[in-house]
Amino acid sequence: MSRFHIVDDETIGRGGCTDIYFARCEEVLEKEGKDPVVTAEVTTAGMPYEWGIFCGLDDVLTLLSGLKADVEAMPEGSVFHPREPVLRITGRYRDFGVFETALLGFLCHASGIATAAAHIKHAAGERKIYSFGSRRQHPAIAPMIERSAWIGGVDGVSNTTAPAGMPVVGTMPHAFVMCHDNPEEAWTAFDRYAAPEVPRLMLCDTFGDEKEECLRAAELGFTRGVRLDTPRSRRGDMRSILEEVRWELDSHGHEDVEIFLSGGITREDILAYRDLVEAFGVGGSIANAPVVDFSLDIVEVEDRSVAKRGKWSGVKQVYALPDGRRKLLPISAPAPEEATPLLVPTVRDGKITTSAETAEARARVLAYLAGIA
Repeated sequence: MSRFHIVDDETIGRGGCTDIYFARCEEVLEKEGKDPVVTAEVTTAGMPYEWGIFCGLDDVLTLLSGLKADVEAMPEGSVFHPREPVLRITGRYRDFGVFETALLGFLCHASGIATAAAHIKHAAGERKIYSFGSRRQHPAIAPMIERSAWIGGVDGVSNTTAPAGMPVVGTMPHAFVMCHDNPEEAWTAFDRYAAPEVPRLMLCDTFGDEKEECLRAAELGFTRGVRLDTPRSRRGDMRSILEEVRWELDSHGHEDVEIFLSGGITREDILAYRDLVEAFGVGGSIANAPVVDFSLDIVEVEDRSVAKRGKWSGVKQVYALPDGRRKLLPISAPAPEEATPLLVPTVRDGKITTSAETAEARARVLAYLAGIA
């Protein structure tokens, strides 16, 4: 165990990070000499949204590789609905049962973040959304947060540990401004010494009125945009503040200076302000998004359909129909005409057969968002 209370890869990989009842289950089954072949499906009965984004598969494949099991799953970045299985495992129960805790943890958390990011990006339309929320979670999982947000459609992320290929964005905190005698000194120093590719986006609400500081920053001549991060306790009517800032910038000849808004931003804020704001930095609404309440349930034992109360028995397939609708059917039922099965082989006898590429997952989400109103 790390000194930062972080579970190491080896412990997760051998099933050592689990709920104790799974370990006790495995122990008793072994003493009984029982180890049935089962199929288990991952589903959710409900969530805050009509649809979700399936994320976390890459970690699950790493977890399950090498085990004597077969896995079918929706590709990462797929849209799913309640009751649709997003993943199923077939194998002897004792080969994979102890991994349920970690498997669900990977999928529930990452899918919750990706789902929130996708709904927020959809609300923003053409406006930019940046993930600013890794500070709201344990630093050990910052790469997962940023990857999930990126798959969900954000336009950039802020944490320096983000996986390669993602634009890492951000200019200055309030602390930087406060290390100088006045905001102009801070903004000028930033323009002089920050790398040329870093946008000249100035934080404009540290000490004074937002309208006043934004105008002072714009009149320096090098400012591309102004960022407001006004605490909620000082906001009042935020739309009125934004309208004031936009009016003063435009009326003084700074129509090209963009407004960037951050600080406790919600999906509702984005809908309310997107006509005035060019880009939003979103923290807790993405990083602290509710997890998707997935569960892993046995639906078949030794070729016999079973289910606990509240679950649907039997192995299933989800089909995408040509008209855009979806159909959930028993795996034994004939596929609808011209339908596409969404659960595809990903692991065969412990060997990964389909990788979960981040770029492909993100492309699936962006294509879906482009096709919905």
